[in-house]
Amino acid sequence: MSSSNKSFKSAFIFLTTLFFLWGFITVLVDSLVPRLKDVFEISYAKTVLIQFAFFTAFFVFSLPAGFILSKIGYKKGIVLGLLTMALGCLLFYPAAELRNFSVFLVGYFTLAGGITVLQVAANPYVALLGNEEGASSRLNLSQAFNSLGTTIAPIIGALFLLSSSVKTSTEINDLTDIEKSDYYMAEAATVQTPFLIISIFIIALAIVFAFIKLPTVMQEAPKGGYLTLLKNKLMLMGAFGIFVYVGAEVAIGSFLVNYFDAMNLAVLVSQNETMMSIANTIASVFNKSFSEADSKSLLGIFVIFYWGGAMIGRFIGAYLTKTLAPGKVLAIFATLAITMIVVSINTSGLLSMWSILGVGLFNSIMFPTIFTLSLEGLGDLKAQASGLLCMAIVGGAIIPFAFGSLIDNFGFKTAFILAILCYGYILFYGRFKSKKSIFKH
Repeated sequence: MSSSNKSFKSAFIFLTTLFFLWGFITVLVDSLVPRLKDVFEISYAKTVLIQFAFFTAFFVFSLPAGFILSKIGYKKGIVLGLLTMALGCLLFYPAAELRNFSVFLVGYFTLAGGITVLQVAANPYVALLGNEEGASSRLNLSQAFNSLGTTIAPIIGALFLLSSSVKTSTEINDLTDIEKSDYYMAEAATVQTPFLIISIFIIALAIVFAFIKLPTVMQEAPKGGYLTLLKNKLMLMGAFGIFVYVGAEVAIGSFLVNYFDAMNLAVLVSQNETMMSIANTIASVFNKSFSEADSKSLLGIFVIFYWGGAMIGRFIGAYLTKTLAPGKVLAIFATLAITMIVVSINTSGLLSMWSILGVGLFNSIMFPTIFTLSLEGLGDLKAQASGLLCMAIVGGAIIPFAFGSLIDNFGFKTAFILAILCYGYILFYGRFKSKKSIFKH
């Protein structure tokens, strides 16, 4: 193995830890959604302001992140991104202490600002650690570890963030002053402890990255690159693909627990020996069980299969996109995601539950494949294109908000039509790129 390949391999391993980290934290945000809805007694649409604050940061910070990285380099940029993430996590401490929804939103916005810097750097960096033809396969493999983080997060969320019932304002008013104080302290600790631990871990990771060496793989981007890219139809089509994909994935993931709860699945699950066995087997890893847990915690544990499916699918996708045209693989997976949603909204009970969880498996290859297809043939413009593509992650703010509004007004089954339209565009884009791609296999 050449020293260049060794250097690339080491960089790939270190960068993969970042993919894991931001995947874990992004989905831990989802775990807080049903809890904060109860704590602050707010509507579905307003609850999604959490996601809105988180994903709007990608729109705001992507281009500045690209500019900062070009000035200070990838290593310092990664350290800056990690420290910003740690600050965001630390802001959850006073937010929980004060029981203040606005401070939570500021914390999420700060956290996402740090993740944005990492996203803008890491996605094209992994794509460039080797030949362009293998870019989709490499990024699918890195994103598989991102999915490992998103798979573990729902377990932590279900067992540590959703594991106790939240009192209504009426119930709180009935408490004595001492009982109120104890309740608020317990509520705050539920959120504070996990995020305090995470912030310490992130700071440690930042210190590690401050001392490692990363290979230089990009030349300085040409001036006027953004204007050139805004005229590039294929890149813009890819950016819209990222927009609708992230929007659909987050919309479904954020409301899974509420969707299952609305169908009264907790009773069905608790009476099903196999389902309880699955839930308790997962919980036993943390020495917990569901004999006394509330319904949201029980239903929340099954969200692992949504994000776990994405992890499995990305390992499979790393192989498939090596042997088949990535555009074709993308179109097939989009078709299967649509099929799963159609089955879920036309059925009930456990079939409806497992079919919507199955969407996660087919989500798997979408982000890395759309991303690398969008970068094809862009040469030195790839860094700037990455900034524009990461801006499109704002779909994770806009589409879930629309999705939540549809739930409030028409119910879950109607809201899922929006997700079908998103995957419909990805199907179209995959078919289009499979005809245009310079790598047809």
